[in-house]
Amino acid sequence: MSIFAVTAIAILVSAAMALGRAILGPTSYDRILAVNAIGTKTVLLIAVLGFMNGRPDFLDLALVYSLVNFVGTLAVLKYFKFGTLRGGLSGTRKRGN
Repeated sequence: MSIFAVTAIAILVSAAMALGRAILGPTSYDRILAVNAIGTKTVLLIAVLGFMNGRPDFLDLALVYSLVNFVGTLAVLKYFKFGTLRGGLSGTRKRGN
């Protein structure tokens, strides 16, 4: 068994632990952080599997997935904080007259 297979197994175990935190997390922010960690571990797993199979183009997929994971996490956090995804990032809401 190569060191990359051991690494892939370790990533899967840590992703399973993060899934447990996502299910059992006491607050919504714990759950969001756990889902973000699962996304990060998925990026690592794609990169390791691409290296194991001799497919360096998997790194491109891992980079795209990491950007989607980052933007998705920001969108979810903004929705939880402000209740909407509309408007700017300043968080100020216009008052109605």
